[in-house]
Amino acid sequence: MAFQPILDADRGGQVLAQEALVRGPQGQGAGWVMDQVSPGGLYAFDQACRVAAIEEASRLRLAETGAQLAINFLPNAVYNPVACIQATLRAAERTGFPLNRLIFEVSERERVQDPSHLLRIFQAYRQMGFTLAIDDFGAGHAGLELLADLPVDLVKLDMGLIRGCDTHRRRQVILASIIAACRELEVQVIAEGIETAEEWTTLREMGISLFQGYLFARPGFRNLPVPAALSTLTPLA
Repeated sequence: MAFQPILDADRGGQVLAQEALVRGPQGQGAGWVMDQVSPGGLYAFDQACRVAAIEEASRLRLAETGAQLAINFLPNAVYNPVACIQATLRAAERTGFPLNRLIFEVSERERVQDPSHLLRIFQAYRQMGFTLAIDDFGAGHAGLELLADLPVDLVKLDMGLIRGCDTHRRRQVILASIIAACRELEVQVIAEGIETAEEWTTLREMGISLFQGYLFARPGFRNLPVPAALSTLTPLA
């Protein structure tokens, strides 16, 4: 696992969470790893990633930093929310990782075969006290429908909407609409994939307070990267 921080600009750049990102044996990215997983192996892969994320975060003493741990999960690999969470619960108990520090992110890039099943997963996770997020919002499948139907706490804007938003009027209009809708729904927005100070400044001025991206810190392989100080991130003149 690699880890990448999510920063809270309203709190001076404090790390809200570290997202666990699966990597291959030579550090290959998540896309390469997913290409190695057969459809029949999705359940075992999903379970292994959850356990590995918790074990590695515990080894790195993430909970002692006050941050949460964000874990991506594959909804199509969850046949029963209660049964499929047991390995996660055992890993947390074994390592002493607090359950109230877990964020589960569902990626919008995975086509959900049964939306009602995904809703049941979120309802079950909500009852267990987990924080819930939609990842890659604005790309993939049924973004607005997921936002309308799922009891989420966080929405992570896809980097496709973020890229070049400081000079792209259409992106700015779309982003402003999403931000306003999330504010009305009391859902926090995370801008991910930030690479330039201009993008960060534009989104900050639009009211976003949570950020993730290479501008702040690249993923740390088996370590918790220290993000750049927000005071150093000024746009070019």
